[in-house]
Order: sequence, then C-alpha cells, then structure tokens
Amino acid sequence: MADDAHLDSAVPPATARVLAFAAIVVAGICGGLIGWKFTALQVEDQSFLPGLGGFIGAVIAAGGVAVVAVLVMRAMGEWNTIQETGDPAAARRGRS
Repeated sequence: MADDAHLDSAVPPATARVLAFAAIVVAGICGGLIGWKFTALQVEDQSFLPGLGGFIGAVIAAGGVAVVAVLVMRAMGEWNTIQETGDPAAARRGRS
C-alpha cells in the first residue's frame, strides 16, 4: 500500500459526535424528569414508582434521540460523499 494513499473513513467529525452525545444526555435528563413527575402525580404514597417512571422515561427519551442522532450522522456522511463526488449514487455504491 502506498504511503500517500488516502483512506476514507465513515466516522463522523468529532464535533458531530460530541453534539449527538450532548443531545442524548439532555434528552435522557428531560425524559427522566418528565417520567418522574408524571408518575409522582399519579401515586399518593412515596414508593419507588416515581423513580421507576423517571428511569423508564429517561431510557425511552435517550433511546429515541440516539436513533435520530445516528440517522442524522449517516445522512451527513452520505451528503458529504455526494458533495465530494458530484454523483448522487456514489454513497450507495461505495467509492472504489
């Protein structure tokens, strides 16, 4: 392999990964707070149910945002490939 050969990488830029991670964390916190308060308003005694509701809300919210973040980063990579090659089908074929 030649020393000057350029290896393409499918890894998104570091800024995009950091922003995606931050969005997932913020969504998890917000989902946890919403799930906790929603459950706390429905139960009269102080049991573990509000904590469980908060945990479930956090997991659902963070999971949903994680799926969207991954799709956005994949689309961003495909868009960059189209911009570099000028061929809309290049991202599906792969570069040779």
